[in-house]
This record gives sequence, structure tokens and C-alpha cells, in this order.
Amino acid sequence: MTLSIRPANPARPGFVGEVAGIDLRQPIEAATAAAIRAGMDRYAVLVFRDQRIDDTQQIAFSRHFGELELATGDIVQGEARRLAMEVNDISNLDRDLKPLARDDRKRLFSLGNMLWHSDSSFKPTPAMYSLLSARVIPATGGNTEFADMRAAWDALDAETQALVRDMVCDHSQIYSRGVLGFTDFTAAELARWTPVPQRLVRRHPGSGRLSLFLSAHAGAIHGMPVPEARALLRDLTEHATQREFVHAHVWQPHDLVMWDNRATMHRARRYAAEQPRDLHRTTVADVAPTLEQAA
Repeated sequence: MTLSIRPANPARPGFVGEVAGIDLRQPIEAATAAAIRAGMDRYAVLVFRDQRIDDTQQIAFSRHFGELELATGDIVQGEARRLAMEVNDISNLDRDLKPLARDDRKRLFSLGNMLWHSDSSFKPTPAMYSLLSARVIPATGGNTEFADMRAAWDALDAETQALVRDMVCDHSQIYSRGVLGFTDFTAAELARWTPVPQRLVRRHPGSGRLSLFLSAHAGAIHGMPVPEARALLRDLTEHATQREFVHAHVWQPHDLVMWDNRATMHRARRYAAEQPRDLHRTTVADVAPTLEQAA
């Protein structure tokens, strides 16, 4: 098989690519990994259809792109987890593979995934790539939407670009869950998710393009009163998630979708709570905190 990547939407040829000619159950060569990385630099999101992989195969593929994060952002930790620590549990299932009750703490915390966000922006070194494998999907709903933060930056007026260019935000899961009214945090969780600083504007090392680094996890801007900061962040998010910048991925069984958190935001969409939805995410860490990267 020969690897190929084509635009998922010809009307938007630079955002979201569909990959063919690869079987992720098999080991890949360095040249193939390099071609995928180049595709990520161009498209920011890649879709691999019909990849019937298990967690071990997903982890092995993901490690071609860097060091993997551990799933310390999941609210369920220790022996209560059902997946390996290299795999984030993006599901509505308990350990018996049954849908969680509507008021289950894990389910309520996971509703934060329906807000526009960037994975692990609440960690000092945030995520670079996320790889999400669809093991079970609901009959309807549950799509994932992606916003092109490069295009969003390009479309900002010059005055706003100058205003935000050097801003630093604080990110925490305490902020994002608080938007939904989830405040049921233990002392250990509050300590684990202490706010961390991130640049608001980043330059992508592969493409050289600037992008907005927004997320529901962002709740403060250094040097700005909190109400003013949150109003500005809301305005920027509304701008960045206009339809012209957004692609909706309609999941098929065994899709694997890979995206670059340095150039995108994403969110899950609603689905029936009683229907199983089981997706497994591996996450490649970035190389350094954003404040230590070239601006």
C-alpha cells in the first residue's frame, strides 16, 4: 500500500485530510511517520478510516511522534481506571462497560469535552498530537468538531492581533468544569489542576503559521482583570468557532482521528446518555511549555 492524503473537504483544502494506504495494526517505517507528520503540518487533522486496532497497537503508532502523556487529566484514577495510564478514557462507560448514570461524577466531569478546548492545555507542557480511536459509537450524535485556529488568527483584524499577540493566559480544568457548574473537586484534584500559564498566540514549528491557543480551560489573562479577560476570551472563541473555520467529523466505527492541538480546538457533540460511546485517546506531549517555545 502507498500512503496518500487528500482533503476531506475540497472546498477547504488546507484543513482536515483523509489518509489512505496504511494499516495501523502493522508497524510503520520512519518515512511513513515523517509523511504523516508533514500531513499534520498541512492539514492539522488527519482521519484514518477502518483501523481495527487495540490499545497496544494505538500506543505503538502514537510513539512514532513523541513522548506519550499519562492520563492524569482523567478524573478517575488508580484501580478504578479501566484503561492503561497511556490511554485517556473518552467514554460514558463504567468498568462493566455499561453506560454511566446521568448523575455519575465521571460522566458529569466528562461533559466538559463538549466545550471548545485544546487537550492538556491545563498541563505545564500541553499536548501536541491527540489520537482518538472509535471503538463503539452511538447510533446518532456524538460527532467531534474541529476549529482551525490558524485560519482564525489570519482572519483577525490587525488591531486585535496586536492586542493579543503577547498575552499569557492561565489554564485549568477547574475553570472549564466551573463553566458547567461542576465544582465537586477533591483537595488532591484542586492541587493537581493548579492553573498553568500558556501563550495566547503560538507559532507552529512545522508550518511557521501563527494560531490562537484558546481553550475552555483558559480562565485568566495575566495583567487583566478576570471579568475583562473572560469577556475577551469569549469573544475570541466566538470568532474562532465560526462555521467557516469548523469541520464536523461524523464518526464511523474504527475511525482513528489525529489532530494537532497547537493549531486546532475541538469539542464533542451531544448524544443519548443511554447509548454506549467508547473512544480511546493517546496523547503525544509537546516538547516544552509554551512560554519556553519560540513566539
